Amino acid sequence: MKPIRVRFAPSPTGALHIGGIRTALYNYLFAKKSGGSFLLRIEDTDQTRYVPGAEEYIIEALHWVGLIPDEGPGFGGEYGPYRQSERSAIYKEYAEKLIQDGHAYYAFDTAEEIEAMKARLQQDPSDSIKYDYNTRMSMKNSLTLSSDEVESMISSGQPYTIRMKIPADEVVHFYDTIREEVSLHTAELDDKVLIKSDGLPTYHMANVIDDRLMKITHVIRGEEWLSSTAHHVLLYRFFGWESEMPEFSHLPLILKPSGNGKLSKRDGAQFGFPVFPLDWKDEKTGDLFLGFREQGFLPEALLNFMALLGWNSGTEKEIFSLDELIQYFSKDKIGKSSSRFDYDKAKWFNQQYIQNTEDTTLAKYVIQDALKQGQKLTDEQAISIIKLYKDRSIFLTDFFKQGKYLISDIAEVDQDFKSKKWKQEWTDSYLELANTIEQSDEFTKEKLEEILKAFMAKYTYKMGEVLPSLRVMMSGIPMGPDIYAMILTLSKAVFVKRIRENIIKLNK
Repeated sequence: MKPIRVRFAPSPTGALHIGGIRTALYNYLFAKKSGGSFLLRIEDTDQTRYVPGAEEYIIEALHWVGLIPDEGPGFGGEYGPYRQSERSAIYKEYAEKLIQDGHAYYAFDTAEEIEAMKARLQQDPSDSIKYDYNTRMSMKNSLTLSSDEVESMISSGQPYTIRMKIPADEVVHFYDTIREEVSLHTAELDDKVLIKSDGLPTYHMANVIDDRLMKITHVIRGEEWLSSTAHHVLLYRFFGWESEMPEFSHLPLILKPSGNGKLSKRDGAQFGFPVFPLDWKDEKTGDLFLGFREQGFLPEALLNFMALLGWNSGTEKEIFSLDELIQYFSKDKIGKSSSRFDYDKAKWFNQQYIQNTEDTTLAKYVIQDALKQGQKLTDEQAISIIKLYKDRSIFLTDFFKQGKYLISDIAEVDQDFKSKKWKQEWTDSYLELANTIEQSDEFTKEKLEEILKAFMAKYTYKMGEVLPSLRVMMSGIPMGPDIYAMILTLSKAVFVKRIRENIIKLNK
């Protein structure tokens, strides 16, 4: 039995969409479950859409989530190069062989000539006119020109493409492990360009050649490539490689939260959640798209969430480590139906992972987050924040956002509380409370409870008035963890100072 070899083959045309992470994950899990190899191949043959920095982004994203390729650019491997732009000579050689065998041809048509053909033949707006076996003989190509004309045009530098010659009136059958038997009639297929006028291959040519040369045994990719697979199956036949054709699995779509339509990068901006693993800035528009990492997700939580968008373990279990996902994974458990992107579920996963992560591990993230905001935390300070806010944090970024008051004075108080809840006539009583606590010999939970009960009884204040007020004076906001835990995390001197200073802010 041949060793299992799979590939993740993104194009560096922009940020890696979160759906790409799921594709990489399923490939990775399948390879590791079977003791096989997981390859990264950069499909950068479309130079018009190439975006500088996109390849580096893809690799950084894979490192962040922990899906480390066994082979690929920067990872080594004996089947390189792993960038398709560095393999152009290979594809040209195979394309020439297809021409010799009658399965491809040179085409000299300009884009304008092709559009004119479509306009000429279109009887109705619904007509789908394409470059195929019905139209190719009316076009300028090596099937309609003499060999001398073809040779003259090539030698004179006339731009040309190499097109695949699709058979007429045939049904192409192939098996997909998710879709099962798939059949496409060649009337639905066009004569795909295999080699573009710039000498680089199209996706269809390059991925078939590379999958064969890199000994790929299983192709696991998105549903959008299902209809193109008929072209790929024909190419395997034309090359005489049918017995070595990989097994195909086309993954279901990830839908918008509404369930209507495929999840896109614009949905994140519209609905306020990330759709990329890492932050990405669109250099053309200047738009910044939020990443799961910068939002405050643990990579393990993201992988767990993504694994269940289309795959089911067959158990009631929801929380899986990466090793457990490898253990449970089976392509047979991937469903045909598209999955709705439920961001609330993603947040739930992240919260579960945060609650089950050691404080010392979380501290590293909190310290990094604080540094981004110009604050330096010690390990001890980070741990004190974590202990207070672990049960209240959904994102890693929530810790410092909620707990930064512990290491620095607050800049302002909650304006909604100030305008709707705070009463200026309370001022003298809270200043008196500050004096009482300052003069107390003890600074314990028991003593604070005693002082606060006496304070509320004396002024007939309600707990729902006092506790939010004290939280605002300490942290700026009226919500938070246990009031005594908050107070005792501060020193007595700082707590008293906060009451006196922030009453002034509440009264402005």
